[in-house]
Amino acid sequence: MTARIASGFKANLVAKVVEVGVNGLLILLLTRVFLTSEEYGLLYLAISIISIAIFFSQFGLAKSAARYVTEYRKTDPSKVPLIVRRSLLFNLVAIVIVSGVFVAFRQSIAAWVGEPELLTLLVLGVGFIVARTLRSYAYFLCQGFNRVSWSAGLSIVSNLGHLTFVVGFLALGYGVPGAILGYTIGYGLGAVVGLLVLYRWLAHIPTDRLADESDDDPKTTEIDRNDSSETGLTRRLLEYSLPLSITGASSIMFKRVDIVLVGTFLTPVAVAYYTLAKQLTEFVAAPASSLGFALAPTFGESKSTDDLDRAARIYETTFEHTLLFYIPAATGIVLVADPAIRHVFGADYLGAIPIVQVLALFVVLESINKLTNGALDFLGRARHRAMSKGSAATINVGLNIALIPTIGPVGAAISTVISYAIMATVNLYLIHSELSLSVRRLVGTAFKTCTVAVGMALVVVLLLPYVSSIVSLVALVAVGVVAWLMLAVGSGMLDLRWAVSQLS
Repeated sequence: MTARIASGFKANLVAKVVEVGVNGLLILLLTRVFLTSEEYGLLYLAISIISIAIFFSQFGLAKSAARYVTEYRKTDPSKVPLIVRRSLLFNLVAIVIVSGVFVAFRQSIAAWVGEPELLTLLVLGVGFIVARTLRSYAYFLCQGFNRVSWSAGLSIVSNLGHLTFVVGFLALGYGVPGAILGYTIGYGLGAVVGLLVLYRWLAHIPTDRLADESDDDPKTTEIDRNDSSETGLTRRLLEYSLPLSITGASSIMFKRVDIVLVGTFLTPVAVAYYTLAKQLTEFVAAPASSLGFALAPTFGESKSTDDLDRAARIYETTFEHTLLFYIPAATGIVLVADPAIRHVFGADYLGAIPIVQVLALFVVLESINKLTNGALDFLGRARHRAMSKGSAATINVGLNIALIPTIGPVGAAISTVISYAIMATVNLYLIHSELSLSVRRLVGTAFKTCTVAVGMALVVVLLLPYVSSIVSLVALVAVGVVAWLMLAVGSGMLDLRWAVSQLS
């Protein structure tokens, strides 16, 4: 089990490293070479609006299908092709409807935001909607088959496509529309590869029922047999997609609506500050995202085999290592935000510094949520997680509307931190109610990790006045990492040999 989890984590971590590297390089090229701060803000304002439409085209169908593929691929594989066909059909219908509505209301959207230059970008956004929705569908279905390495492969294909085509179109002088088109082609490549892989897997699955003996089992109820029929499976697929769609809507409210509100109340330059700050902090959350994605199917399998003790131990161990990494990381972000923005992105983006510092706490909260979200979905608690995330997202929007006009983009960052703290608390309660975690162990881990972070911070603060260039900044970060590593190993919280063996 450890080897399989580690394999999936490594594959996704490689994909996240590629994603972080590509996005980091793109950010540098977009901010320093190809686009002004206003154009950069306009680009991500358009992507945020398009992403809101993508929520409706996805509608939780891919994650719901992934959950039922995981459930049936061992007990009755003959049901898997039906699950994939039905979910893909529903997804295609949603794409057609959403794309049509999006084109029809593009002028109203641009007028509401107050940016007429968005019109052309929103038209190009139709292709973006199609490509990204289908790529996401294939991505999550690979997870449902517990082939997370293939999910990682699709992510790598898409991100390399982004780098190639976004930079290519910008170099040819196509500006912001060229960047949108480049992102569309990158997602399209990932979608094509993913759908072909799914087709090949399905071609090798028998279509005849493999568990006919269950029909003769006196313990099998009429409801069980109905739920396993085509109509029953379709109903369950759609029903489970509803709470997942609410969760997806909440994600959009967290990740995109705040950017749109900053653009509505303020200016594209403010959008640029806020977007850059969020992107930098989201990069740091990449390892937690990889780990949570790789672990999620394991929790579903543990529940199906009634082995929740194992699932609890797995969660506690990963929670400990997640905090050990992210609390010191957040501390470092607060300390080096000023020299990092100043020397890497230039004076035009100094407004992003206080936003990055506020969002450092978001990094810790996001790492907890990344670890917990997939586990709750595969444990069958998607409805409760949807309620948690939906409530927190609603609070986030209300705080954004109250704070952005008064204190600017920093208000959006504060709103994000408060709402994520609420959501993380509720999600931890939900996972504890499902797995009966050791609260004393988790609290002790958090306390010891804060001690490690304080020790690392003292070293960084002493050297911070000597940072005067990118080279000295990198050296300071390296010293901080070494200090953290020594303290983590010395405190007994990290077994370095074990960690290296799992990642090698």
